[in-house]
Amino acid sequence: MAAKVEIYIWTTCPFCMRAKSLLKSKSVDFIEYNIDGDEIARDKMSQRANGKRSLPQIFINDVHIGGCDDIHTLERQGKLDEMLVS
Repeated sequence: MAAKVEIYIWTTCPFCMRAKSLLKSKSVDFIEYNIDGDEIARDKMSQRANGKRSLPQIFINDVHIGGCDDIHTLERQGKLDEMLVS
């Protein structure tokens, strides 16, 4: 069973594009929340992300993973694939 992956983004954010590119390269289906200029949505994201307001913010199976650097670190450590199939 594939993991539930969610990503909060801004349309023009280069880090968001980079994180999405990694997920797409792995053929991962994900739910994308585009919160361009929506401070209420950003506040809700921040509550889920332990107060973090930077973008992107990524969740796998409702667990906060972090941002772009964090998901790429998991990939380099060989841990991301395991998380994506749980």
